[in-house]
Amino acid sequence: MRLWKVFVWGLLFVLALSFVSFGKNGGKSMDKLIVSSPTFKHGDFIPSEYTCDGSDVSPEIVVENVPTNAKSLVLINDDPDAPMGTWDHWILYNIPASNKVVIPKGIKPEKEFTNGMRHGINSWGRLGYGGPCPPSGVHRYFFKVYALDVVLDIPPGATKQKILKAMEGHIIAQGELMGKYSRKR
Repeated sequence: MRLWKVFVWGLLFVLALSFVSFGKNGGKSMDKLIVSSPTFKHGDFIPSEYTCDGSDVSPEIVVENVPTNAKSLVLINDDPDAPMGTWDHWILYNIPASNKVVIPKGIKPEKEFTNGMRHGINSWGRLGYGGPCPPSGVHRYFFKVYALDVVLDIPPGATKQKILKAMEGHIIAQGELMGKYSRKR
């Protein structure tokens, strides 16, 4: 009888692992995007030029290892350390995919670009980039990039929630870059 219980628990464990590994991605392995910036390295401090203490311009973001079947990229830059919950600093979607994508420094806060790229609404209720501006302490800023097998059919100015919902089932690769910042007082 004891062997039977071990067998049942073992079977349940294997099934649980199968569910986790096949889960949302339909059993396909997910590629890893390489996300970097010439401005700062992963885990380093973001220079003040890219914050509310400086020019508040978006940093250059480089995305490599993009799968050949990717149709577009989405960039979501947020701060999970904000006092009122995660604060969205920059949402950019329908970024044209290629093996190596360079999102240049100082992207203007336009609704839509000639290449199809679109801005979403950040937590300030504005289009475009809003740099780090923590009220106190050191905050982490994640630049999350997702490669999708579709171009999102969402008008410019969408919310992060609407974009995340539309991305469901279409993410084929992802990666992130994290920088930190603390106000200069």
